[in-house]
Amino acid sequence: MKKIFLLLFVSLSSFFVQAQEDLTWHTDMTKATELSMKENKPLMMFFTGSDWCGWCIRLQKEVFKTEEFTKWAKKNVILVELDFPKRTPQDESIKMQNAQLQQIFQVRGYPTVWLVNPEKTTEGKVNLSALGSIGYVAGGPEKWLEGANNIMKNNQQ
Repeated sequence: MKKIFLLLFVSLSSFFVQAQEDLTWHTDMTKATELSMKENKPLMMFFTGSDWCGWCIRLQKEVFKTEEFTKWAKKNVILVELDFPKRTPQDESIKMQNAQLQQIFQVRGYPTVWLVNPEKTTEGKVNLSALGSIGYVAGGPEKWLEGANNIMKNNQQ
């Protein structure tokens, strides 16, 4: 009986880990922006303090690491993690990029998620057109995705 329970536990654990592993969280905005324009999907920029922010960790656990979110994200957005860790080492270029975006989008608290559309100007530069933002939403992936879908839907009209 113990062997069956252990086998079932390992199988289910690997299934849930697989759902999160299938997602690609970009850290380089240039690459993510190019992919976003190529696939015609908005960027979902997740401003987080991954190693110290309790609400960020909770959002990851309750929403971003679920099967519902994984399916939605693959279909609808290009994921970008803009991290502001306290203990985890981070490349200086990523720190600068994240700080600039934090200032541009006036992020004052974590977690903050911005949905944006990159648009190329006639001069060849890229502008980020803000669709809207969302933070932690209680109620699991359904409630959070409802808010994100409303932001996207309101900007399609």
